[in-house]
Parts: sequence; C-alpha cells; structure tokens
Amino acid sequence: MPIAQTVDTAWPEGAVEQARLLHQHLTINDRDWHALKTQRARRGAEQLAAALVHLLSADDPRDSRIGPARREAVELVDHALAWLRAEISDPGCPSHGR
Repeated sequence: MPIAQTVDTAWPEGAVEQARLLHQHLTINDRDWHALKTQRARRGAEQLAAALVHLLSADDPRDSRIGPARREAVELVDHALAWLRAEISDPGCPSHGR
C-alpha cells in the first residue's frame, strides 16, 4: 500500500520577502508623489503590490475562510482596479489646494 504524500500548500519560501521588495520598488514616496500621483498605472501597481504583501504576510492559503488579511487584499485590489479603470483620481493635497 503506497504511503500518502503530504503537500505543503503554504506560500513558497521567500515569497513574502519578494512581495515586500516589489512593493518597496513600486511605492510612490513623498519625494515623487507630486510627479507621479496622476500616473494611474503606477498607482494601480502600487496597490496591487500592497495587496500581495497583505495576502502573503497574514493569510494561510490552506484556510478556505476569508479572514481579515484576505479582505484587506481584496479591498486593495478593488482600489487598484479603480485606478486602472480611471474611476478615481488623486484628490490633491489639502495644504496645496490641489
């Protein structure tokens, strides 16, 4: 009788670190904010990377229930899609009047 193999379906080793690095590369920092805030693809990519970090950092893929990390990831993906679809835009800086 063959021995059943167990498959570890957790996130691959190093995936969280790679996701965090990607998010760091895509994050629009304070210095670049005014120059890049209207680039919808940049804003969408930044939000998608953030969603991936949330998901990989705090979600167990073996759990079929939707927990807080998965909900937060979905919200970030929805926000990213709104940027990519041009459904939202930068509200501007309150201190600058736009």
